Amino acid sequence: MTTITPNASAINAYRDLGIRQGTQVGNAGGATNGSFATSLKDATQSAIQSLKASELQSINGVAGNVDIRDVVLAVNNAEVTLQTAISVRDKVIQAYQEIMRMPI
Repeated sequence: MTTITPNASAINAYRDLGIRQGTQVGNAGGATNGSFATSLKDATQSAIQSLKASELQSINGVAGNVDIRDVVLAVNNAEVTLQTAISVRDKVIQAYQEIMRMPI
């Protein structure tokens, strides 16, 4: 069994998102082939899939079909995904409030 830390999983997901969008993570230019809305949609769908996989792993753990370490790893991944989603939401709200404070 290969153990992946939640942070490594998030980094790999971010790198995979960049590859799907045709960009490299860490590019100074920041050019993308897709729109921001597409990237946000893909990230949201990825987060939802991660949470669903975690829930399924937990159900299998309760049934006794998987090792407890796998359940703990899945729950940790779900926690990191949820914390990331909450942080992104907070930053979007903060940016919106900042824009609303700008004088016209």
